[in-house]
Amino acid sequence: MPKIAIVGSGFIGRGWAISYARAGYDVSLWDRETSAPEAAIGYIAEVLGDLAANDLLNGQTPDEVLPRLSAEGDLAAALDGAVHVQENVPEILEVKRDLYTRLDDLAAPTTVLASSTSALLPSRFTDHLKHRERCLVAHPINPPYLIKAVEVVPAPWTSAAAMEQTRLLMLEAGQSPIMMTKEIDGFIMNRMQGALLEEAFRLVAGGYASAEDVDIGIREGLAARWAFMGPFETIDLNAPSGVRDYVGRYDGMFANMFEQMKTRADWSGEVLDRIEEDRRQRLPADKLEERQKWRDRRLMALAAHKRSEEEKTGK
Repeated sequence: MPKIAIVGSGFIGRGWAISYARAGYDVSLWDRETSAPEAAIGYIAEVLGDLAANDLLNGQTPDEVLPRLSAEGDLAAALDGAVHVQENVPEILEVKRDLYTRLDDLAAPTTVLASSTSALLPSRFTDHLKHRERCLVAHPINPPYLIKAVEVVPAPWTSAAAMEQTRLLMLEAGQSPIMMTKEIDGFIMNRMQGALLEEAFRLVAGGYASAEDVDIGIREGLAARWAFMGPFETIDLNAPSGVRDYVGRYDGMFANMFEQMKTRADWSGEVLDRIEEDRRQRLPADKLEERQKWRDRRLMALAAHKRSEEEKTGK
């Protein structure tokens, strides 16, 4: 199989490494911190057993997947022969601009340079490059080996060939690519998440509900459907004659609510004290890492269940 280069081997980089290695690719990990690639491979070695136990290694064993990963101390060597570079360095514009200058010089002209950035538009750090047409964003939800959606976002100069090459790679890696047609701040997933968080903060700030009750509303309510349907399919199925029928019935209700949603809650103000107090009562700070591992185990179980159900009943 072809080679993938992981540039930046932290949380996101090691997650991508699992996705690509599981799909059969040779994966070379590089990081400015020379110890990070080996640490990432050590972390991955621990995770692969849980993935195998949930049948999430495509029928492979950890011993078959792990040898595909290698740590590389030299960036040029990491890029040598790679068909795709997945960059995962901090969200600092000048850091990315400087790195992409190096990547553009070192990688073969046909190698796609993809950023995992969640906050920076691709046009902001690739405009100065000689081969900028092969640059784009491929932004996942962490961890990508458990959550399939990936936003593939072009800069104004990104070629159709680079977008298609990335789409096919994502499918091969078991991801679900969201092929955006142009860039916008926040892309799709963070814009949707941001709208929900805005209302969550407003409800708590206004004294309408506690942080936990808002979480219950999502966890035990909306998310049950959202685990396998998007918002448009949800409303299409929530009225006898489909999406137009739903809009006819409920547009006025949402228009009324929208007028109440035009003022931001101060996320860093008093409401944050209340939300943090609620969360720390339910989860002490020294238990955060333990709960993160619990989250990932639940995500593994959910991914295994969704795959099983898709095989039985279809998507």
